Amino acid sequence: MVNRKLWKRTSAIALTAALALSLSACGGGGAKNDAAANEPAGNGATSGSGGEKITITFQNIYPDPATPSYKTIHALVEEYEAAHPNIHIELDTLNTDQQKIKLKTQAASKEVPDITIVNPAAQMKPFVDAGLLAPLNDMLDQNGLKDTYQEGLLDYYSFDGNVYALPDGNNIEVVYYNKELFEQAGITKVPETFDEFLADVKIFKEKGITPLAIGEKDSWTGSFLFMNILLRTNGGPGFLQDVMDGKKTFEDPAFIEAVDKFQELVQAGAFPDGATSIDATAGGNIFKSGQAAMWVIGSWETGAIDASSVAGKVGAFPFPTVNGKGDPNEFMLAPGSAFAVSANSEHLQETKDFLNFFTLNFPKKQFENKNAVGLGQKVDGDLKAAGYSDLAIEVAELFNKVKGGDLAFDNTMNPATAQVHLSSIQNLFVQQVDSAQVAKEHQTAFEANKQ
Repeated sequence: MVNRKLWKRTSAIALTAALALSLSACGGGGAKNDAAANEPAGNGATSGSGGEKITITFQNIYPDPATPSYKTIHALVEEYEAAHPNIHIELDTLNTDQQKIKLKTQAASKEVPDITIVNPAAQMKPFVDAGLLAPLNDMLDQNGLKDTYQEGLLDYYSFDGNVYALPDGNNIEVVYYNKELFEQAGITKVPETFDEFLADVKIFKEKGITPLAIGEKDSWTGSFLFMNILLRTNGGPGFLQDVMDGKKTFEDPAFIEAVDKFQELVQAGAFPDGATSIDATAGGNIFKSGQAAMWVIGSWETGAIDASSVAGKVGAFPFPTVNGKGDPNEFMLAPGSAFAVSANSEHLQETKDFLNFFTLNFPKKQFENKNAVGLGQKVDGDLKAAGYSDLAIEVAELFNKVKGGDLAFDNTMNPATAQVHLSSIQNLFVQQVDSAQVAKEHQTAFEANKQ
């Protein structure tokens, strides 16, 4: 659960001003700040142009060359390698689910890459407990890096006073919609209630338009959508926390109602045929190529949408209320995936030096690539003056209305329970199941894996 007070403390995902954001260390400041942002930490002996040839493996989740994040990571790697000829950054690029699976295998043999991707809170805790990740406090104190992050955000990546990963974003989940397809279907306004949402799904289906893009081969996508419904049927944030605290069980009416509503979408034909065989990247491309009317996904996709063929045709709105319950200004919250360093890296200092450079320059480069909405770091620049799209500014304005919300299921529950949940929701795409049975499956898994 993330309540209103905590959300405000973590800067209301703080594009605190939707159009004017500030960070002196990441561009546009004085010569001193620019120099700090572009100089890696450490001394010449460890990361300068001389010395032994070193390869740093950088596992990442930016596989799509059309996206701004892909362009950002490649640009920064090339820049660093040019300044440090003795260092090669080897990119191991995977989609999200592939990376999660590969990292688990690597972790089991204690062969975590020099830099890898972890997710906040409950998802990263097992890696920390196993001693696989290096504390980054020392590196955060170099070049003012720690101060570039939104207040409170690093708490999601911290255990026992140590920060173990640096987030690439801080997002909310929204419903993107294709204005042209809405017009073609004769729909004149975005849905504000689930009944209106479902009615629109049926209209799009009748007209041969895919209502909702998704790639459920990567099972987190369906879970994230489902959790929007649960946030509403519960009347607000905190359902999973109440389960963990023993105040509720998964057999609570709010959970069963959420399963019912999710299955109504499936039965109405809301999703692409064969959704469970489509990965998240391909699912997103269904929307970005103009084939789907809506896409329920995190605000991190704003820049990618603006770089696609539907640029200029897309708007965004909050997930609707359900049976009169829920506040549209409470969102599913997504502190981003994060960069972590292997505690067993053979080149620990050089890896930290590179990551310091990379994260200092990441927000500036993302801003240049029109992908600053939803960053976890403060950014120097005016979105409108920089030519950001109406969509980017619209999403930024949604950030400023956030009252609170919930984290994803797999960022809240322990991994064993989360896996049962992901599989259970994925199964709903292929067969109709009694909602009470789905709830019971969840409760049984929770009780069996209670920590």
